[in-house]
Amino acid sequence: MKRTGIKALCAAASTLLGLLALTVVPPAAAATLTEVTGFGANPSNLRMHLYVPDRVAPKPAVLLAVHYCGGSGTAFHSGTEFARLADQYGFAVIYPTVTRDSKCFDVSSPQALRRDGGSDPVGLMSMVNYVLQRHNGDSSRVFVTGASSGAMMTNVMLANYPDVFNAGAAFAGVPAGCFATTNGSEWNSECANGTLLRTPQQWGDIARSAYPGYTGKRPRVQLWHGTQDDILRYPNFGEEIDQWTNVHGLPTTPTSTDSPQANWTRTRYSDKVEAISLQGTGHSLPAGGMALRAIQFFGLDTGQPPTTTTTTPPPGSSTCAVGYAVNPWNTGLTAQITIANTGSTAIDGWTLDFALPGGQRITNGWGATYAPDSGTVTARNVDYTARIAAGSSVQIGLQATHNGNPGAATSFRLNGTTCTATP
Repeated sequence: MKRTGIKALCAAASTLLGLLALTVVPPAAAATLTEVTGFGANPSNLRMHLYVPDRVAPKPAVLLAVHYCGGSGTAFHSGTEFARLADQYGFAVIYPTVTRDSKCFDVSSPQALRRDGGSDPVGLMSMVNYVLQRHNGDSSRVFVTGASSGAMMTNVMLANYPDVFNAGAAFAGVPAGCFATTNGSEWNSECANGTLLRTPQQWGDIARSAYPGYTGKRPRVQLWHGTQDDILRYPNFGEEIDQWTNVHGLPTTPTSTDSPQANWTRTRYSDKVEAISLQGTGHSLPAGGMALRAIQFFGLDTGQPPTTTTTTPPPGSSTCAVGYAVNPWNTGLTAQITIANTGSTAIDGWTLDFALPGGQRITNGWGATYAPDSGTVTARNVDYTARIAAGSSVQIGLQATHNGNPGAATSFRLNGTTCTATP
C-alpha cells in the first residue's frame, strides 16, 4: 500500500469537515443519528448510521452520504449540512463508516469495480435496500454524494448501480475506475497526480464495464473540484467530465457556462452533467452552501425528482424573448441581439447561450463577452448591460465571419431558461 498517499488523504480530512457546510448547527428537531446493524450483506464490515427526520416524507427519498479518508459516518453527519437539509425537505440520510485501518473506501480492487463484485459497494447497497424496505423509501429517488474518498466512491456507485441511483454529487474525486489496482494497494499515484489521462470513450467504457450489458437510464452527475487540489489533482476533474458526458452520449463542449458565485465556474452538459470548478481552492474545499446546491441538483428541495428532458415552453410561457437581426455580406455579418425580460421580476446578471450556425466564427462583440467563438456560444453581460428590468430589454451585438451560411443563431437560453425567439 502507498502509505504516503493514504496519509496525505487522511491529513486533508480534518479540513474537509467544512466542505459542504455553511454554518452547521444542530437540527432543531428531536431526530437523532442511529446506528443500524444486521442490514444485509456486508463483506467489508462497514458500519451504518441512519438519520431519519421527525417530519419525514410519506415515501422519502434516500441519500447515501459517503465520508472522506480518515473520517467516519458520524463525523460526516456532524460536519455537513445534509441532516439539517433532511429536516427541511423530509428525506433520509445514510452515513456509512469504513472500519479498515486507512478509513478509506475501497475504490481500487477488482471486486469493488464491478456490480455485486464484493467489498464496500455491496455493503453500501445493502444499506440503501434496508432503508427502502424498512422506511418505505422511494426507489425512484435514491442519490449518492461524498467527499474525497467518498467522492471516488460516489462515481463507483454510479457506475456499478446506474439502475439504483437517480443522481450523484462528487466533491473532489476521480473518475470511476481511475484508482484501479491489482496488487491489493488502496492507492494509485498516477491517478491521484492527475497523469492518468484517457479519451472520453475510454473513460466511458470503464464506467460501462462495471455493469456489462446494461442499456437503461444513466444517473445525472454533479462534479466539484478545486484548481489547486494537491491530493487528487485538478486534471481529474476534466477526466470525470469526459467520463460522464461520454456515458450520457454527450459532447464535451458545455451547453452553458456561468459563475454561481465568485471564483466558481459552472459548466453544464445538457441536463445530465454539471461541473463546478473552484478557482484557487485546494483539496479542502471552502464552505458556501455546496450541500444545498447538491440537494437542489438532485431535486430534493422540491420533494419531486427533477426533469430529465429539455423541453421548449409553449408560446407565452417563457420569461424571456430574444430577437436576432442579421446584416450579412459576402464573407461576414453583424448581428444585433435584443434580450427582453418578459417576466415580472428584474434580472441582475445574466448569461445567454445560443447555437451559432456552422461555419460562423465571432471576431468581436459589444455589450457582452462571448466564448467560445463558434458552436454553442455563451454571451455574458458586462457592467452596463447586467440589469434587465421587468418588461424591459437590452441590446448587444457581434461581428462574425461565415463560409456561405449567414443565418441567424438559434436555441436561446437566458440563465438556463429557454427563451422565445422573436423576429
